[in-house]
Amino acid sequence: MKRKYILALDQGTTSSRAILFNQEQQMIGCSQKEIPQTYPQAGWVEQDPIDIYASQYGVLTDLLLRSNVDPSEIAGIGITNQRETTIVWNRHTGKPVYPAIVWQCRRTADICTKLRRSSLAGYIQEATGLLPDAYFSAAKIQWILDHVPAARKQAEQGDLLFGTVDSWLIWQLTGGKVHATDYTNASRTMLFNLHTLKWDSKICEALHIPLAMLPEVRSSSEFYGYASISGKDIPITGVAGDQQAALFGQTCFEPGEAKNTYGTGCFLLMNTGKQMHRSEHGLLTTIGIGLKDHLCYALEGSVFTAGAVVQWLRDEMRFIVEAKDVEYYAQSVPDNGGVYIVPAFTGLGAPHWDMYARGGIFGITRGTKRAHIIRAAEESIAYQTYDLLCALEADTGLHLSQLKADGGAARDLFLVQFQADIINRPVVRPAIQETTALGAAYLAGLAVGYWKDLADLNDRRQPDTLCSPAMQDDQRNRLLKKWRQAVSRCLEWETEESAGD
Repeated sequence: MKRKYILALDQGTTSSRAILFNQEQQMIGCSQKEIPQTYPQAGWVEQDPIDIYASQYGVLTDLLLRSNVDPSEIAGIGITNQRETTIVWNRHTGKPVYPAIVWQCRRTADICTKLRRSSLAGYIQEATGLLPDAYFSAAKIQWILDHVPAARKQAEQGDLLFGTVDSWLIWQLTGGKVHATDYTNASRTMLFNLHTLKWDSKICEALHIPLAMLPEVRSSSEFYGYASISGKDIPITGVAGDQQAALFGQTCFEPGEAKNTYGTGCFLLMNTGKQMHRSEHGLLTTIGIGLKDHLCYALEGSVFTAGAVVQWLRDEMRFIVEAKDVEYYAQSVPDNGGVYIVPAFTGLGAPHWDMYARGGIFGITRGTKRAHIIRAAEESIAYQTYDLLCALEADTGLHLSQLKADGGAARDLFLVQFQADIINRPVVRPAIQETTALGAAYLAGLAVGYWKDLADLNDRRQPDTLCSPAMQDDQRNRLLKKWRQAVSRCLEWETEESAGD
């Protein structure tokens, strides 16, 4: 039977999706299921690894059934995933020893504060491109080994394995035959040396993490192993962390090209080619494209809470019924009514990197309406992106002529227009919004010859749409001044001592 399709598995923070693409980069079908998160303590975020895999396999089989596609028609599987989220499991039983600690979780802030004050801090940044922060996987692994009974002993005996979500899915899909990750995911652990492209033994030793726990690191586009689907063996041939997959899906193949993904968080990446830029403005150096013959570095700015602020409006505040309602309410008022929201629910990422910042709502008056608060939440996503863009341009000396946007929230016309207004340059939306899944599909397809090369991907790309800025300079400057004022009120809200109270 002819191999007609590429299957992309997109395991995100809030949902698992499976999408089929054909050779013309058209979406043939999509299946999605939300997955729950739990919050055992303030600032803690967990998920059940079994839920993660079950939901991902469930949407995979649902998609094939609904699309009437036989597994033998799939040329390859591409996997993309929420990054930094940490899973530790027993290599013999395959059972997790603890819930997955999600990238948003701040429980390891005290570990990272001590690292920042230690002599190792400079080495970590130089070797990994990252700042010691609870965001990354390393301290999460250490926390699990320190707090789960007998975990450290089992790890030292070689009985435990660590993986980010891609590794966990690969392990499960191959029946425990393959324990591997790719360059992009490895570069987000704070354990991977960007210069040697190997796990850094010095950092692992300092954090008491056995090297035997860590997966084999491979390129993002190659054969990993076979997934057994309905009795058919389908090759897994593409793997990348979600933000790097989106960079690839947006065809940012050349230095100076950048994209911003509006998901649970917000992530702005610029391809810097073979050159590693060390940021002076709170950005991270990471591997942007992990191909064997086309390895590129990137500068990345991370916003921890973007689309998650919309979930908060829906689930905790009960201001809306569905996430898509925010666009209607935001447009129902002429402005934000002087209200600003800083959604620092789990601290602030770039350019502040304040683990102890907390969220706030400012400018409320007796005339403040629900719609003003909803609009302020939407606007906060664009303001945070503006901060990242300023840092990126300051580090590189480059001026972006336009911003490529993708992710679920990029479907929101109010947000996209406000984003264009506040950065004062066009925002480009791709014809296929699912660029994260598309990037994973590209990587998988290249490995099996489904697409010839990068030029072939560009040639088949569907046309983008442009949203141009329309805001006056004085209004933009006034809004940004108030935003900065609001952010200043939230910084260092907690202290290292009070955070544990």
